[in-house]
Amino acid sequence: MLDAPAVRLWSRACADALGRNRSRIDALNVFPIPDGDTGTNLHLTMLSAAEALDGLPYDADVETTWRTLAHGALLGARGNSGVIVSQALRGMAEVLRQTAGGGHDLRRALVRAAELARSAVARPVEGTVLSVLGAVATAVRDVPARDVPAELAEVAGRAVAAARAALGRTPQQLDVLARHGVVDAGAAGLTVIIEALAAVITGSAPASDPLPAGAGVAGLATAGHPRADGDADPAERGPAYEVMYLLEAGDDAVDRLREELDRLGDCLVVVGGEGLWNVHVHVDDAGAAVEAGIRAGRPYRIRIDHLEAAARTHRAAHGRGVVAVAAGDGIAGLFEREGAVVVRREPGAGPSLAAVLAAVRDAGTEVAVLANDSATAAVAAAAAEVAREEGVVVSVVPSRATVQGLAALAVHDPLRRFDDDVVAMADAAAHTRHGHVWVADREAMTSAGLCRPGDVLGVVDGDVALIGADLRQVAGETVSRMLSASSELVTLIAGAGPGADLAAAVRDLLDTTRPDVEITVYEGGQGGYPLLIGVE
Repeated sequence: MLDAPAVRLWSRACADALGRNRSRIDALNVFPIPDGDTGTNLHLTMLSAAEALDGLPYDADVETTWRTLAHGALLGARGNSGVIVSQALRGMAEVLRQTAGGGHDLRRALVRAAELARSAVARPVEGTVLSVLGAVATAVRDVPARDVPAELAEVAGRAVAAARAALGRTPQQLDVLARHGVVDAGAAGLTVIIEALAAVITGSAPASDPLPAGAGVAGLATAGHPRADGDADPAERGPAYEVMYLLEAGDDAVDRLREELDRLGDCLVVVGGEGLWNVHVHVDDAGAAVEAGIRAGRPYRIRIDHLEAAARTHRAAHGRGVVAVAAGDGIAGLFEREGAVVVRREPGAGPSLAAVLAAVRDAGTEVAVLANDSATAAVAAAAAEVAREEGVVVSVVPSRATVQGLAALAVHDPLRRFDDDVVAMADAAAHTRHGHVWVADREAMTSAGLCRPGDVLGVVDGDVALIGADLRQVAGETVSRMLSASSELVTLIAGAGPGADLAAAVRDLLDTTRPDVEITVYEGGQGGYPLLIGVE
């Protein structure tokens, strides 16, 4: 059954798979403009949905789960494709939130997803994500009824086959794709999402390469963008700005807004319902698009991007990437949201050379590597050596802890000279003190004295600084020892178990003792270390 736990697994599998394939999908992006961010936008959209589900109690019912998934995707939808996919998820939620989640239910849900997504686009174009959704709906309509498990698996299997076939046809449907020798980026992202759905339903591992070979997909990780100059043909140039905002408004007002925005520009997509909408449009007059939203209701989270500048940024930054090693889903998500290719490792263990090397190859032709752990640095250096022999420019940034890696990634600028960018990242890492709190599991002699199993240890810059019995007390004193008069920012990453309460206690302490310091708290979910601490 596609029940509530399965929906959670699917949302996280989608976010992870899109994170792994983000750069490849970005490289396909030539329609509606070659701004190179479709993979990133879809990843962030599904990451928002997954994180919304993470906030639910694990025993939440299926209706609450589907509603939360759809709402999270709506709030976090980015870009043209992300907004359309969020509407497809809303269509699935409409059907599946009140069903048992069997094969017949999934058939109806996929059909509804295609209908709702197409209705949200003012001027539908074939050869896009809409074509793949339509092909999936057609393929699953006639799956014969049978016992539930077999039927559900067959629906999922047909959906994957139809999506991959439709993706391969997109260059035949859209001339700009054929001219550039690629498949549609949004359609490729949707194929990854459907592949993840089938993997969850069948209990199989997701495909190692969910994007089918051919039609411009194969070799993108090393070959780069098919058009080296990156310039759109004159006929492809369109409006100057992409405008997006969330809107609180009634249905009638949104109908009028659609008509007004359709006159102003193109690539119009308005999705949502029940008073909350996500609006996306390309226009020459960004102010007019925002003013139209104000007349319709209350727009917020307004985002305006200059499309030509975005395309220039893509061309300049293409091939530049960052690889980050991370322990824990939450920490991985932090790096992925900032655009890094993430290599997962288990707490207390390092990643394999093959995993780091594969990530470097996937990240681009100029790659900065954040090992984020002293023991992992040697593996990162070895992977860099192999990659250099293959022609990749690689530099391992000296980051010995997660918080140093986050600080380095925060100053990453793909438009800077690569060497200058690496220097800036290394400088940010060096100016970040790192610490953590953990519970000893054996007796050992430390720089702070003898510790025994169950003792709470406060570690600063790699050395045990204090030993105590109370997590909160040790965490507070550890942070205090890390702070100086010039400290400006404290980053707290809460681990599994007591981590969230521990981070909240430290925040309360600092609010009282150091009100001049900015505090940022993240949910890392890492095991072993209840609290990671960074001070910049």
